[in-house]
Amino acid sequence: MAGPIRHPQVVIFDWDGTLVDSTQTIAQAIRLSCQDLGLAVPSLKDAQYVIGLGLQDALRRVAPDLPAERAPELSLRFRYHYLSRDHLLEPFDGIRPLLQDLQAAGVVMTVATGKSRQGLERAFDATQTRDFFTFSRCADESVPKPGPEMVLEICEYLDCDPRDALVVGDTTHDIQMAHSAGAQALAVGYGAHEPEALRSLSPLDCLETVHALDLWVRRHLLDFSVGLHRPPPPSP
Repeated sequence: MAGPIRHPQVVIFDWDGTLVDSTQTIAQAIRLSCQDLGLAVPSLKDAQYVIGLGLQDALRRVAPDLPAERAPELSLRFRYHYLSRDHLLEPFDGIRPLLQDLQAAGVVMTVATGKSRQGLERAFDATQTRDFFTFSRCADESVPKPGPEMVLEICEYLDCDPRDALVVGDTTHDIQMAHSAGAQALAVGYGAHEPEALRSLSPLDCLETVHALDLWVRRHLLDFSVGLHRPPPPSP
């Protein structure tokens, strides 16, 4: 793991697999889309690996032999399968109260996601979480992960040194994005990528449950002197 943390001015959350329990839904939509077009169906692990990238980058990786002129077909099939279930997706148990405590403590929270702007706005509405976040950047309005641009644009908007930003994500793409931007990175191992792969990139820590994330945030980010009295959640 990396050394001691620098107290962040902004926390930049990934969305899918970090805040919202969507990994299996996305991976299955990718696999069904390939099946619909008669392509080789990627393994569940390979489908999960591309989560967090921009949609076009993700689909190119799972269907590298698909002619470019047929790429829109694959995108349409993915959207069909994903949109049939995305309104049912919810934050992981424990995430909403954690966001509430961070907001109460005055922590500035933002989102950097491989979703499109339209997709994130729909997700904000469905989960009723929009008010937690000061700013957000999406893959269709920036350079997608693992490039540093989304972090740099968020920091520019907030007039924040990237070294004072903390990226929280469930994929190696998130950790690489943070490192490339000069930001700190915190991995969560309950989403799309295996904890071992995340740890290999030397984040501050790799937390394998939301409970562990809650405890880490409580220890490193929340100041009990501001009146936060919610006890730590019980161990699962």
